[in-house]
Amino acid sequence: MKLRKSLLAAAVAASFAPAFAGVLPDTLMAAPAQPMSVEAKANLVSRLDSLRSAAGLDSEHGYKLREQHPGVNGQRIVRADHTFQGLRVFGSDSVVVTDENGNVVSESASDRRNGLDASRAAKASGKGAPETSAAFGADEAIRIAVSRTPGSQHRIKPEAELLIWPVVKTQRSAAAANKAESALNATDVEEVVDHYELAYLVKTRMNKDGRPVFRDTVISAKTGAVIKQWNALQTVVGVGHSQYNGDVPINTTLSGSTYKMLDTSRGVGGTFGGMAITNANHSSANNPSPGSIYTNSTNTWGDGQQYIPGGSTTNANGQTAAVNALWGLMNTYDTLKNVMGWSSLDGNNTATYIAVHVDNNYDNAFFDPSCKCMYIGDGGSYFNNLGSIDVIGHEMGHGVTDATSNLTYSGESGGLNESNSDITGEAVEAYARAGGTGTSIPLTGNDWMMGKEIAKNGQPLRWMWKPSKDGSSKDAWSSTLGNIDVHYSSGPNNRMFYFLSKGSNSSSSSEMYSSFLNKQPLAMTGIGTDKAFRIWFKANTTKFTASTNYANARLKMIESADQLYGAGSPESIAVKRAYAAINVGTDVDEANPNTVTISTQPNNVTVAAGGTATFTVGATGGTAPYSYAWYRNGAQISGAASATYSFTAQTADNGAVFKAIVSDSSSPAKTATSNDATLTVGVIPPQSELIVNGGFESGTTPWAGTTGVIGNYSGQTAYEGSRFAWLGGNGSTATESLYQTVTIPSTATSATLSFALHIDTAETGSTVYDKMAVTVKNSSGTTLGTLATYNNTMPASGYQIRTFNLLPYKGQTVRIHFNMTEDYSLQTSFVVDKVSLQVQ
Repeated sequence: MKLRKSLLAAAVAASFAPAFAGVLPDTLMAAPAQPMSVEAKANLVSRLDSLRSAAGLDSEHGYKLREQHPGVNGQRIVRADHTFQGLRVFGSDSVVVTDENGNVVSESASDRRNGLDASRAAKASGKGAPETSAAFGADEAIRIAVSRTPGSQHRIKPEAELLIWPVVKTQRSAAAANKAESALNATDVEEVVDHYELAYLVKTRMNKDGRPVFRDTVISAKTGAVIKQWNALQTVVGVGHSQYNGDVPINTTLSGSTYKMLDTSRGVGGTFGGMAITNANHSSANNPSPGSIYTNSTNTWGDGQQYIPGGSTTNANGQTAAVNALWGLMNTYDTLKNVMGWSSLDGNNTATYIAVHVDNNYDNAFFDPSCKCMYIGDGGSYFNNLGSIDVIGHEMGHGVTDATSNLTYSGESGGLNESNSDITGEAVEAYARAGGTGTSIPLTGNDWMMGKEIAKNGQPLRWMWKPSKDGSSKDAWSSTLGNIDVHYSSGPNNRMFYFLSKGSNSSSSSEMYSSFLNKQPLAMTGIGTDKAFRIWFKANTTKFTASTNYANARLKMIESADQLYGAGSPESIAVKRAYAAINVGTDVDEANPNTVTISTQPNNVTVAAGGTATFTVGATGGTAPYSYAWYRNGAQISGAASATYSFTAQTADNGAVFKAIVSDSSSPAKTATSNDATLTVGVIPPQSELIVNGGFESGTTPWAGTTGVIGNYSGQTAYEGSRFAWLGGNGSTATESLYQTVTIPSTATSATLSFALHIDTAETGSTVYDKMAVTVKNSSGTTLGTLATYNNTMPASGYQIRTFNLLPYKGQTVRIHFNMTEDYSLQTSFVVDKVSLQVQ
């Protein structure tokens, strides 16, 4: 077979050579590691065993080698499970780095063996090891797990593993014993083992109603009781005419006169001998078949359009899903390989594949650990084809985690698992949009929103800089973070990565503001996506273990930054500040007071042609006064020497990128460079405000319902102005409602409802007692739709801006309702302000 690089003529192909030639950064991983020999494995286990006594462990404890990956400078990274009497101790493992001679360089461990002792005294205290003989067999454990899983048929044969299950509890540190719950920081608590149980870990991979239902279930091997269960499915939810990226170059293989979507230059082995895109051809999501590799008589593929339901999966329209997938998979591979030196998903260059056209009207995409592959649906009610670049990068990010840290898909570690995939998706998007070449990830190119392109309503699945914009994700760590869905507990770490890359904002009205940053400057400085991703990738692949939580992730990230850029470096300080911004660890001053730092970054600007574009920068530190130099697309702007730069924007200015360099008055001068800010010039349609008195400053008119909640009351503060609507806060049984009637024009092209909401509560725990629903009703009071429901488990410091699309109600007269119910004790307050409905 002859490898064919479609679209790339020889001269064009030669221009890409520098991306793969020359000396790559020494932080790259090595080439794929050769499998360890039996002797090498035995030697490593022996070296680890020799370290046991120093850790207070006896011969009952051991190591079981699991995965191996390449490291830097000839090193090897090996993951080893901890065992007790031959049984694996769940969530207790080590990441061991060895040199080329097999010597142990470092060990990063999640050690949950402390107190695991087979002695009679330990067992009598309830802290030692349980009996290692099960009361029933694996088949019975599987039966129990299946009975607790809402599946109808097995997709993969279930399996059960007998192991030691540490029952972990969270307790406060001594210094935080008297802290209020709302004041706790992630470093104020620690996870400790309360006791151990003999248990079966049962993995069931089933299907129900056309959907995969993957569960991991922990069952007591003595009583048969279900100890814990969690969702194990990791979801997101030639010339190629792609759906989301225009015409893109894709690597295919020419076999005779037939072109195949098989890229043998990226990955080896695997199911198809190279990276491939296959046609699932609507096989059921209950048990999807990857089908065969896409073929074509020419090397031009797709029509760039959304798949037409019921149509051919192999004609030009049907090929577009395959083009989306191949371009996304190529760029994911290249991002990891060219930037990190990481080959394919497992670091050992094992080829993977993506199957498209799964089921019919299927609103999902998922990574399947059993095949180390991805399945993509065509979309249905909510999404178009799910093969956008960031979604593919997201799912393949699960493949990297599956092969390395294997973060347990539950609790805080599950949130970090999801966050890693969001981070990978954004890194791949930035790399691809910059041309997909080179050895670094640019700061611009990605939108910092997951899945925006695939959503039919234009709303992304997640916002990296302000996760709570989706109504469910969290912006910061709290003691209840591990109790929510992993897609929502990923929020704080996503925000951390955004701040680490791009910095924060010091204005409390900004969505990039964090009240937890209280050192100087208040607006932390980002280090760029490239450095941020290198630090994160190193931590996830060489330091995180399966049970890593937020507090531990911070420590491992600081270690990674120290090793890559030096202890106390700006990069290491930025990691500390980024985690402090999400209530994990305390904030630190960013730099020496004698160093100039950017305190106010210039923001992206959107204006109509003929309007005034204004960019502003602020600085602290060094010796005042400062001098300023503004740059446009890298070239200095003559005469632009003030903290603010303004000019009349024209259509030709669209897309221009601006930055400022600030210098102090010392000799030699110290300087600091701002982040880039992009100018968008276009026609901005006028907006109309439909809500009257949305800030409640003019009394109660025209609001209706329980209007007594409107006022200026002690105990709460307004988002702006002096008045607000305080629903709840009674501490007794109550029902309160507030609504306003509006007519959304039938000609509207957009209709965006927003409001500021602050929630505080005296309730504790994860049980819902008090709630407020935001609904749309008709003039008769019939509910047309529920926009969001908030409850006592969702408190937050300060106000959060909530935004919803009301365009589906255009041409109708509707009521915007805030309906609150409170139970008989312990107050929850839902404070609403700045209600707005903007239409165009």
